[in-house]
Amino acid sequence: MAKPPKNHGKTWTNSDNKALKQLASQNTPTRVIGLKMGRTADAVQSHASEIGVSLKPTNQSPYGTKKK
Repeated sequence: MAKPPKNHGKTWTNSDNKALKQLASQNTPTRVIGLKMGRTADAVQSHASEIGVSLKPTNQSPYGTKKK
């Protein structure tokens, strides 16, 4: 069985929330955020949803629309 991340089961602090918001604003992939914060990608996704942080990339065009 895989080793749990270092912050497994710990509550999210205000500084964790700030770091999550900053990384999300920089379009950091969810998996990378999880690695940097010592959490799973699922935990990051779930908590971001709880606190209203969007993890969708902001600098990419929707599928099927190319800039000319």
